[in-house]
Amino acid sequence: MTAITASPEAFAPANGMTLCYDSFGDPAATPLLLIMGLGAQMVVWDDDFCADLAGRGLYVIRFDNRDIGRSTWLDKSAAVNLMDLVMKQMRGEAIAPPYLLRDMAADAVGLLDHLGIKAAHIAGASMGGMIAQEMAVHFASRVLSLTSIMSSTGNPALPGPTPEATTVLMRAPALDRQGYIDSFCASWKVLRAGDFPDEEALDPARAARMFARGLNPAGVARQMLAIFASGNREAGLATVRAPTLVIHGVPDPLVRIEAGRATAAAIPGAQMMEVAGMGHAMPREIWPQVIGGIAGMCGV
Repeated sequence: MTAITASPEAFAPANGMTLCYDSFGDPAATPLLLIMGLGAQMVVWDDDFCADLAGRGLYVIRFDNRDIGRSTWLDKSAAVNLMDLVMKQMRGEAIAPPYLLRDMAADAVGLLDHLGIKAAHIAGASMGGMIAQEMAVHFASRVLSLTSIMSSTGNPALPGPTPEATTVLMRAPALDRQGYIDSFCASWKVLRAGDFPDEEALDPARAARMFARGLNPAGVARQMLAIFASGNREAGLATVRAPTLVIHGVPDPLVRIEAGRATAAAIPGAQMMEVAGMGHAMPREIWPQVIGGIAGMCGV
């Protein structure tokens, strides 16, 4: 059997942005759009992960969100102080961002338009889950099903990250190649919240791939600002009618399990899958559960 590999990277006009994307599988098959999280390029959706889904009869599309990887980088600067944002949110003060998560959802819809896809199954991880939720709320006709992975409703009353995960989130970005690789490896060791030596062995090559595709620390800051400024989605999520699965790791140190449970509670009829060995990452050990869950939502 011929191995399924990624198509060459291509570029799509979408909602005023240009998005870099690639795909796995037959374009005539059932479409599945994968949306990655804060500061995470599309290649964080591992090639083998995507190929497994495509091998089940899906047309799998992944892309760089705006302000990351090879998609459009905005020109406006945004110096973001995380703790200042947290305090402003707790005080109920307005946060003025260059864009919101809803705009990023419109980007994803624009990519579907470019590909001639009327509706797709949507799976998003972390911030990508938030963007997927925005799609299900504001672009309901384009969403066949929603899989929200290690994500949140945006309710500020939910528990925050652990101190160790907060340190990862607030760490100043390294801009030299070796510094970035070292920081990447250290960060993911914390986020996995467990002992995964096989994953750790792969991290330097993963980091080098992302470094080569381009780093945009100011873009990560703007994405973070969009998360905070987009607020609480619970009222909107109550209107979602797409079949929904929420997947969340019990020991997740960054987006706590309570956030996943709140997401499932907010969406009528949503299923909840709690994964005991999953932190804020998707190591290969938990792929059977996560891939099985996504595939099940897609009916394959």
